[in-house]
Amino acid sequence: MKQYESIFGDLDLHLFNEGNHLEVYKKLGAVPRKINGVKGYNFSVWAPNALSVSVVGDFNNWNEKHNKMQPVKNSGIWELFIPEIAENYLYKFEIKTSHGTFLKSDPYGKFFEVRPNNASITYQNKYAWTDKEWLTHQESKNLYSQPLSIYEVHLGSWKRKEDGSFLNYRELAYQIVSHMKEYGFNCLQIMPVSEHPFDASWGYQTTGFYAPTSRYGTPDDFCFFVDWCHKNNIKVILDWTPAHFPKDEFGLYFFDGTHLYEHADPKLRDHPDWQSAIFNYGRHEVRNFLIGSAINWFDTYHIDGIRTDAVASMLYLDYSRKSGEWIPNKYGGNENLEAISLIKSLNQIIYKKYPYAFTIAEESTAWPGVSKPVYLGGLGFGFKWNMGWMHDTLLYFSKDPIYRKYHHNNLTFSLLYAFTEHFILPLSHDEVVYGKRSLLEKMPGDNWQRFANLRLLYGWQFGHPGKKLIFMGGEFAQRNEWDFNSQLQWELLRYQEHQKIGALLKDLNKLYMSEPALFENDISWESFQWIDFSDYEGSVVSFIRWDKSKKNPLIFIFNFTPVIRRNYQIGVPFLTSYREILNSDSFYYGGSNVGNGSYIPYENIFIHQLPARINITLPPLAFLILKPNF
Repeated sequence: MKQYESIFGDLDLHLFNEGNHLEVYKKLGAVPRKINGVKGYNFSVWAPNALSVSVVGDFNNWNEKHNKMQPVKNSGIWELFIPEIAENYLYKFEIKTSHGTFLKSDPYGKFFEVRPNNASITYQNKYAWTDKEWLTHQESKNLYSQPLSIYEVHLGSWKRKEDGSFLNYRELAYQIVSHMKEYGFNCLQIMPVSEHPFDASWGYQTTGFYAPTSRYGTPDDFCFFVDWCHKNNIKVILDWTPAHFPKDEFGLYFFDGTHLYEHADPKLRDHPDWQSAIFNYGRHEVRNFLIGSAINWFDTYHIDGIRTDAVASMLYLDYSRKSGEWIPNKYGGNENLEAISLIKSLNQIIYKKYPYAFTIAEESTAWPGVSKPVYLGGLGFGFKWNMGWMHDTLLYFSKDPIYRKYHHNNLTFSLLYAFTEHFILPLSHDEVVYGKRSLLEKMPGDNWQRFANLRLLYGWQFGHPGKKLIFMGGEFAQRNEWDFNSQLQWELLRYQEHQKIGALLKDLNKLYMSEPALFENDISWESFQWIDFSDYEGSVVSFIRWDKSKKNPLIFIFNFTPVIRRNYQIGVPFLTSYREILNSDSFYYGGSNVGNGSYIPYENIFIHQLPARINITLPPLAFLILKPNF
């Protein structure tokens, strides 16, 4: 085989081996290249402990003798330029080691065969982006003072064709964006689209950390998906999975006959919950692989944010492990110092490199400063999922109203810590699977009460400080648990009660986008004021959401029982009359139409530490939003 000049310069190799080559994915893997007028693909792979490596594929009948790779100095990288290789050829790396020969997919592969096949595919992105102006405009925005209403989607089970097959990225783009605009969401979060072999993992067992899954089309098709979202003013968040990877033979595990990407010691290597492997975050080239993966999604696919999955399992060496099953760090603690370092570096790099971008942590413990900047001692994420709010709230709502007074703290406790992090309030996919039932079916009571309780839940979410997230199907009250293997129950939209839940959510999103009190200062205590949280006997709470000017507040009152409460007295902040701007008990939303109308007089009586009092009627299992009549 004729020798060609390496694609790697000395600086490339130095940066890669020290873990700081942010764009090494543009050189590792299969890269189209033209040398002396000859077009082909440059193949390279990191396999420092291999005895020999060959490129095999359909272009050489999968024969390892034809295209043997050469080591690049002492970097651990093997490389070969193969002329006249075109796009859409299948390939793998055949790696000979002292432990045998392994046939591996490309860790930096851009495109893969549709599962169950797993060969990498030569590919070059050619998509012509149209979102430069949109992205530039996003750079000037402070996301903390903007509304963020997130629609969480699993692409394979949102909607399917009549024969049960998947829609492609372009079909999904048109239909999902149209649906989101109808309901008023302004941000899409997609469960992992990175390539994965097993549908039932929902994408969280990633094998292709640089490739959109081929289930729904090509990488350029996915580019169109993101571009179409941006064209319609919708941000795109991707779930990203650096906490672990599956042990499939063709993947990263035992890659070059050694535990290259993962730890050798099972106490550090084996993930106890998912039977997968944990990355060796202390190895420079592995850090480079993971940081490069995240950067690739922003750089190549123009995404706006990543939500890092299972952060808690990265932070703690003893996560889900019993005594004796884990190894303390060098200081004797349970913190995974290498993972913490990786997380901090990654967040710093993303926020510096992409001014419009943001990062989110799914972190289920009380680790301090998850969404604080690194320079203030935090992990550097932009936001954190508020798992405590989600679990406490759903526990409260699962109780029969007659018992809710004994669980009042589950409702109010989240306000003790609501401003300690930059929170997103998730009603996510994790809460509607594995026997947990759908949101609607979690609710107690008869059918009417279940819908009324679900309306209450959405009101509580939108009134509570924090950004909002609702998993697909929640917008029309899906009855069944989510099933990754079939589409949502779209047929339910034939029924008025399901349409009316949607009507409420549309109006809540519209209100959220238009009322500064709900978004412009919701990371500060100054945005929230209790009116009364002490009425546990009546299971009623009330509070004020303040805008920065303190001139345009919204009053929220929640009645968590099916009892109509007349002449209910609460304090209000201004000496003026008030009006209902939203009543979840309206006929329009499927309620019983008990309410107060557009004129609620005030009394000049000091109550609840506020200067005026109003007497209102509280509808059953409902919430009211009031506004002063200025």
